Amino acid sequence: MAAKHVNPTRMELTNLKRKLVVALRGHRLLKDKRDELMRQFLELVQENRKLRQQVEEGINAANKNFALASAVMQNETLKTAFLTPKQEVTLEVGKKNIMSVEIPVFTYQTRTSDPNDIYSYGYAITSGDLDSAVKSLADILPLMLELAEKEKACQMMAAEIEKTRRRVNALEHVVIPEMQENIKYITMKLDENERSTQVRLMKVKDMLLEQEYQYSKRYMADG
Repeated sequence: MAAKHVNPTRMELTNLKRKLVVALRGHRLLKDKRDELMRQFLELVQENRKLRQQVEEGINAANKNFALASAVMQNETLKTAFLTPKQEVTLEVGKKNIMSVEIPVFTYQTRTSDPNDIYSYGYAITSGDLDSAVKSLADILPLMLELAEKEKACQMMAAEIEKTRRRVNALEHVVIPEMQENIKYITMKLDENERSTQVRLMKVKDMLLEQEYQYSKRYMADG
């Protein structure tokens, strides 16, 4: 259908052939990009699954310790223990490029370097289970940030894979076949025009030969 909208000239044929070479090269590069994205995406999914399992186990352990602490401590005492936190966490967000995808990178810093500053209460009025719960949450914080990073990376790479897949399909099933069809159409038209030109030239040649023959015949008759 698209072949009807192209101008069947040699210049157009040359341009189409040049565009076809570029399209084929782009198709190959996009396929390579899609395959590499898929490989890295699957690796990220496996890492994400392991991290999620570790984080969930850590949260479950912390919840159990909090439940035990709540069972042996008064509710008011438990609330008071967290009223004046000692530690503070600052989160920084960076980026890294993976196959033209800007993946977020999370890093954090604590206000102090003392590991005991995660406990905002005195040990005399609290349960050891509360200490274990706070320590469990502090230990899984880096894993939680890494999990958030991996999950966001998976989402962004999945979107990029889908976009690249659509481009590959468009080139493979629409753009390249249309160019090839147009090249075939123009080539056929040019060949047809060339044959028509040759036929006309042969007719002109025959007419010229006939005229020359008639002229020679009259000249010999007059002589």
